[in-house]
Amino acid sequence: MKLSIIIPTLNEAERISQLLLHFKTHLPADEGEIIVVNAPKTTDRTGELAKLHGATVITADQSCRATQMNCGARYASGTVLYFVHADVLPPPSFYQDISKAIEQKADFGWFSYRFDSTHPLLRYNARYTKKDGFFAGGGDQTLFIKKKIFEQMGGFREDYLIMEDFELTKRLKKKGYFLHIIPNDAQVSARKYERNSYFKVNLVNLLMFVLFWLKCPQPIMVKTYRSLLNR
Repeated sequence: MKLSIIIPTLNEAERISQLLLHFKTHLPADEGEIIVVNAPKTTDRTGELAKLHGATVITADQSCRATQMNCGARYASGTVLYFVHADVLPPPSFYQDISKAIEQKADFGWFSYRFDSTHPLLRYNARYTKKDGFFAGGGDQTLFIKKKIFEQMGGFREDYLIMEDFELTKRLKKKGYFLHIIPNDAQVSARKYERNSYFKVNLVNLLMFVLFWLKCPQPIMVKTYRSLLNR
């Protein structure tokens, strides 16, 4: 299995080095590639630092995560795509875990996660990422998918400015593709909770899901999300 790791970025200079060093340490030699897809609106040293750590860096046409990830997928040469946010740290055994899942006939899937915080309520949230459910399938769980299936599905919908990951997994499930959840925690940044509050973030997340299922226009969802949370 050749794994193409695709990381969409927008001003992630503070975190990109840690993530790429993690991948360089734990990705078996000649078994994968790392593609950083920078947003054109990036104003910091994200791209420069990514190149220093040996990643392939490309710049997307738009500062939109769906567009950036599709751009990385088109460039990728791997048989399996692995989409990772810059503020998430996959478990050290990510390659072996994904390889085993693919051997067990998985078409796509993700990892459970935990936060980089000891807050007891965040540990409670993380418990529910080990199984499929209403809130499962977000980008923090680091989506892996066979490239041929990703292409058959048309990738991420680029008219989705938010929750593009949930939209894709919804389509994959509807088509009957085999989902595999790996119960080995990725580490997710708790910065959103630290900048706001536990209850506020969870209420906003719930609101976003309701708007998503009601097919609310994407610009309204983005405007609502940005107005309610300190990002």
